[in-house]
Amino acid sequence: MMYLHSAAAFLLLLGASWCYRLPMSEESESDEFTKEDIEFAERYLKTHYNLRSNPAGILKKSADTVTNKLREMQAFFGLQVTGKLDEETYELMQQPRCGVPDVGEYNFFPRKLKWSHNNLTYRIVNYTPDLKKSEVDRAFRKAFKVWSDVTPLNFTRIRSGTADIMISFGRREHGDFYPFDGPSGLLAHAFPPGPNYGGDAHFDEDELWSTDSKGYNLFLVAAHEFGHSLGLEHSRDPGALMYPVYTYTGNTGFLLPDDDVQGIQTLYGAGDHDPHPDHPKTPEKCSANLTLNAITELRGEMMIFKDRFFWRLHPQMVDAELVQIKSFWPEIPSKIDAAYEDPEKDRVMLFRGRKFWALNGYDIVEGYPKKIYELGLPRSVKEIDAAIHISDTGKTLLFIGDKYWSYDEKNQVMDKDYPRFIEEDFPGIGHRVDAAYQKNGYIYFFNGPLQYEFNIWSERIIRVLNTNSIFWC
Repeated sequence: MMYLHSAAAFLLLLGASWCYRLPMSEESESDEFTKEDIEFAERYLKTHYNLRSNPAGILKKSADTVTNKLREMQAFFGLQVTGKLDEETYELMQQPRCGVPDVGEYNFFPRKLKWSHNNLTYRIVNYTPDLKKSEVDRAFRKAFKVWSDVTPLNFTRIRSGTADIMISFGRREHGDFYPFDGPSGLLAHAFPPGPNYGGDAHFDEDELWSTDSKGYNLFLVAAHEFGHSLGLEHSRDPGALMYPVYTYTGNTGFLLPDDDVQGIQTLYGAGDHDPHPDHPKTPEKCSANLTLNAITELRGEMMIFKDRFFWRLHPQMVDAELVQIKSFWPEIPSKIDAAYEDPEKDRVMLFRGRKFWALNGYDIVEGYPKKIYELGLPRSVKEIDAAIHISDTGKTLLFIGDKYWSYDEKNQVMDKDYPRFIEEDFPGIGHRVDAAYQKNGYIYFFNGPLQYEFNIWSERIIRVLNTNSIFWC
């Protein structure tokens, strides 16, 4: 993450322009990025990764500098580091994000900038017409509380004069030499602690601001920007509030991730009382103690659910991409109990508690969620632990506690003589299942940090593996 320095220095870095060809992957050559695409990518690297022009002239410009900046960006976001402009890198550049740069070259101040006092003031200079004034007030108050809950900081609103943190909405060039860029793109920016602009937060009025998942959620963006106002940089953790790319994480029950707590408490220390001390951590796919919530395929791509995240693992991808559930489906709970794909219907089912949702591609099918008892389960069942669809039989196995049911997808009824005990029909895998999927005649059962490769036809365990081996760890 990165601090902004003085406007004059920032302009010195960004004021010059140049013309050259960005290095591109072989795949991208065939995609034929347009001149506008390349210019956009150059601006992105200049704005967020300090790509500089050479004062000695264009001919002295080294393509290695561009390659290095592309590599730096790819490493920051956990992409495959090639130093070339490819589709995945370009798509990430297009995502809406914070306007504060990601790299340290912009930081002319000492590290760990912070306020010298804990009682800070803020003032709302103007309002967006997208929301009621009371909604804007509430969003900012809630955003400050995110940080005061975990530190000794106190925030007091003033209605006139100069506050430590001045908050305003503006569009394009709005008086600080860091212009916004119209709808989407740069959403907001904030300055680190200090005099004059220090601590101030500006929001792009060309965005649609909301209190839910429509447009951009003002509370979530404000909480991120106020992190900058307090001295935090951008985080590489995709689950962190201070991750530079905007991610909708839900409208209620927000908990500050552990990565952000560690960062802000490094600057200010812990407060006297944290009302929500259990701060969520981003899962590490190669952790020796990794456990999973659910696994399914979706049109050839594997989706592996853990807490509020899922990994997307495509056969042609080198690495798994970690994303937040809410960023794909704002209407679905932020944790999944079980999931399975029915390829014949081109549907994926996601279960949470007593409800389940059907997906067609990444779209929620109309008429969902439904209740799990509508499948024929007893009303006493509160949740499903795991689910597998067996393509050869057309049956879906639903695992609940130490038993499992068999659901006939064609006739949409539960098979007779169920439930049965897991241990009787799948000996050796344990008395419960966390997650499961089937492939090439094998069922892979996950139970804690272990997975069991079970041969469907010989009905026995072939191998016992670590759960994290699904990621080739």
